[in-house]
Amino acid sequence: MTDAPLDYLLSARSKKMAVPIVFLKTSELKKWLEKADKASRSWVKANAFTASAGEMVHMPDTDKNGACILWGLGDEALGEGTIPDDPLVYAKIASQLKPGTYQLPDNLSTVRVHAAALGWGLANYRFDRFKTEPKKTGVLLKTPSKLNVKKLTAELNGMVLVRDLINMPTNAMLPSDLTAAARKLARNYDAKVKVTVGDKLLSENFPIIHAVGRASSDAPRLIDLRWGKAKNPKLTLVGKGVCFDSGGLGIKQSAGMRIMKKDMGGAAHALGLASMIMALGLNVRLRVIIPAVENSISGNAFRPGDIIRSRAGKTVEIGHTDAEGRLVLSDALSLACEEKPDLLLDFATLTGAARVALGPDLPAMFTDDDKLAQQFEKSSKALHDPLWRLPLWPGYAQDIKSEIADLNNVAEHSFAGAIIGGLFLKEFVAPGITWAHFDVYGWNATNRPGKPKGGEATTLRAVLDVVEKRYS
Repeated sequence: MTDAPLDYLLSARSKKMAVPIVFLKTSELKKWLEKADKASRSWVKANAFTASAGEMVHMPDTDKNGACILWGLGDEALGEGTIPDDPLVYAKIASQLKPGTYQLPDNLSTVRVHAAALGWGLANYRFDRFKTEPKKTGVLLKTPSKLNVKKLTAELNGMVLVRDLINMPTNAMLPSDLTAAARKLARNYDAKVKVTVGDKLLSENFPIIHAVGRASSDAPRLIDLRWGKAKNPKLTLVGKGVCFDSGGLGIKQSAGMRIMKKDMGGAAHALGLASMIMALGLNVRLRVIIPAVENSISGNAFRPGDIIRSRAGKTVEIGHTDAEGRLVLSDALSLACEEKPDLLLDFATLTGAARVALGPDLPAMFTDDDKLAQQFEKSSKALHDPLWRLPLWPGYAQDIKSEIADLNNVAEHSFAGAIIGGLFLKEFVAPGITWAHFDVYGWNATNRPGKPKGGEATTLRAVLDVVEKRYS
């Protein structure tokens, strides 16, 4: 993976001419028109521009007024607010502009300058490594000098890494390829990586990871990345790395299998967040654990009804081979808890039930720690990086008990699937560990400004904000 280019940004000191962007509330349009010349007023009227939220008009160069972009803020949507600080608002602006150079108002706050530059970068994202003739948008942004380039670069690179990893076709993103991506990231930040491959998983006591991935010609493995000073608080990230999910012997229908290259989206999120943390040099002892497998089909594939003893010693009956993500995460979470981290976070494209409940843009977050949940919710709202807490409802824990083993990896019913998945993972988190689980989708089904069709990074800016404040 390569770093996200910042060539869409121009310094405020740049001599290049730029078209200014003017933000107007609906109530401010009349005053703006009073100061404008007749040609500009006629242009606004001809384009039926009312400065409603999200409305845009390209103003031509006239004798009195230079060319500019008018962007409507509305009034009701913002109430007493001013210019928005949601990056996707600026992504929408960038996506509607013709190639050229544009300039933000000088009076933007630091928060809004950052949001604008990030949104502009997301709008410029293209996954074109398999295109013979890649195209660039050519929409450049001249930013005020108050932009924190280090923070922007860290966030944008992290989000681009997530998108790139998920967008890669499976024949270029098998467990061995995911390992190579982790090693490359480690080299960039002088981190260490240990990889346990194939049958060595059995001798190192990762039996479930081995069982899920052994049917693939690309051997299963556990990726273990470490970075930071040993004296710092331990932050451990675990990411589901199912590089392709056929459903195993409980095979998916072809429509359901079509985008299963994205089933390593949890691993991509863990690596993307790790890249942000390392780039910013946060005061943590970072560990990233990724069980990397392909859930494939062959003569030695694990079967419905099999019972496998996990790393934690608990036995698991396989109720369905298509609930493999929680299986590989169980061994990874057990490993993570052995070191007793200060904070343990896992990311996984775990359940379709979370999408039924919350849709593709709203990741589900689970934790028993109310204070931690409040921190995530506060950062999520402030940064326009949505997530929604769902309960680890203890009354459903009995639904994953097995009659012939300690646990079943699925319930016998289809209710509360996201909660059932979270409760299964909780069984492998040691008491006293501060833990949160993020059930992400990792995918945009359609093209939208700043959110192109394909792999997507969600929750990471909110989680990074919590980590920064917790370990500042």
